[in-house]
Amino acid sequence: MSWRRFLAVLKARNREFIRDRAALGWNIIFPIFIVAGFAFAFSGKPMDLYKVGVYAADPEQKLTEVEKTQTFFRTDYIRFIPVSELAPALTKVERHQLDMLFDLDQHYYWINRDSPKGYLLERVLHGADTPADTANNPTGGFQRQTVSGREIRYVDWLIPGVLAMNMMFSALFGVGYVIVRYRKSGVLKRLQATPVTAFEFLTAQVVSRLWLILAITSGVYAGANLFIDFSMFGSYALLLLVFTLGAISLISLGLLVAARIASEELAGGILNVLSWPMMFLSGVWFSLEGTHPLIQQLALLFPLTHIIDASRAIMIDGAGLTGISTQLLVLTLMSAGFLLLGAALFRWK
Repeated sequence: MSWRRFLAVLKARNREFIRDRAALGWNIIFPIFIVAGFAFAFSGKPMDLYKVGVYAADPEQKLTEVEKTQTFFRTDYIRFIPVSELAPALTKVERHQLDMLFDLDQHYYWINRDSPKGYLLERVLHGADTPADTANNPTGGFQRQTVSGREIRYVDWLIPGVLAMNMMFSALFGVGYVIVRYRKSGVLKRLQATPVTAFEFLTAQVVSRLWLILAITSGVYAGANLFIDFSMFGSYALLLLVFTLGAISLISLGLLVAARIASEELAGGILNVLSWPMMFLSGVWFSLEGTHPLIQQLALLFPLTHIIDASRAIMIDGAGLTGISTQLLVLTLMSAGFLLLGAALFRWK
């Protein structure tokens, strides 16, 4: 590999993107408008939707059993969500992501003493009919526990998804679509006649798009944070690592799409087929908790899902390196697989 040729291609690609003022402006303004719009839309009273976590060895079966004896668990307008791990669920109660949490095996319940929804749900629990054997206990045999923590607004939960979604569009269309355009216009054919190798060309494309994505994402986050003040409980360095690996995986996926295609229309169609399911099934706009298990398993096939899960874990839950090690490993394997397959399939003409 010649570093001189690599830097020449990198410099040319950077200049091409920066001189395209419309594309550069859209990459910066679009995510800011989305964050500002949702911050305004959800700045008023929260929606009347109560979320109650239910923990047990077999939460779904236990919930079915307790519904027969406890009126509270048959209350309308409350969504009961089975949880398999107690510690992460308690964190969600602290962060106001769950309004209440029950341990059906040990007969405990938790509320956040700073949560209005938790207070109201406890009043409902006290007022619910109980069976005769617990008639003297207004909470149906459950012992009260409390936690506390700063409320996580919807915009705090949304920002990792918006940033990752913007990275996705910039990576897929900024690399995949551009290379197809190069092939169709004959640029790649002319580059083939130069000493530049396919590896040097593809590496320059990855690096050029990577630093632009990271620079724009960092600038958007910092600028929006001045006005909205996002919650951040984890490490900024770890968040940067997640976004770096995520950007590489998405860029590599764009290269894979553009490896052989010569039609811009076909490339645009394939990129849309990839990006739109990722945008809706990776948890950008809404949580996948409570959805069909098949949907949750399908979402794990998308790199965007792992980027969003890891970044939310860092920003909202304060997760460390071990807490997101699975997502980092998956993103690394996806990046390597997409790059190797894209390089093997790549053609100049």
